[in-house]
Amino acid sequence: MTLTGGCFCQAITYRLAASPLIIHACHCRDCQRLTGSAFVINLWIERQFVEGDHARAKYYRLTAGSGHPHDVFYCESCGTRLWSHYHRAPGDTLLLRAGTLDDPAAVAPNVHIFTRSKLPWIELPKGVPAFAAMYRIAELWPPESQERLRRNVAAKA
Repeated sequence: MTLTGGCFCQAITYRLAASPLIIHACHCRDCQRLTGSAFVINLWIERQFVEGDHARAKYYRLTAGSGHPHDVFYCESCGTRLWSHYHRAPGDTLLLRAGTLDDPAAVAPNVHIFTRSKLPWIELPKGVPAFAAMYRIAELWPPESQERLRRNVAAKA
């Protein structure tokens, strides 16, 4: 499956050269505020597999709920938030907004996180893991995703 996407004005486009490590539906208050919605769907993927002109994306730095830096990358022309880099997350990875995909229906969350702040009218799908906060990667990710992340972390070191 080839996933492509970009910002609203198409000044920044991208292509994913690999499948995501995992796909989160995040219900934290930060994501609710940043998207103006009930949650965000993020594809966690290594930066090297997001092919596009990264230099065109501008960013601003926030402090995440963890207290660590969180960089939000966006298009300067139209303001679309494309992806984030959480400094506490291992490796050189991004959390890419599924809503910026050309076909967002091509992906579905593997897990719901920070459901402690989920809006009460959201009903989570049965059979999809859900956590009040974050989870342990080793307990949830498929072995191939864990190995890719291990290689990515080693390359960054």
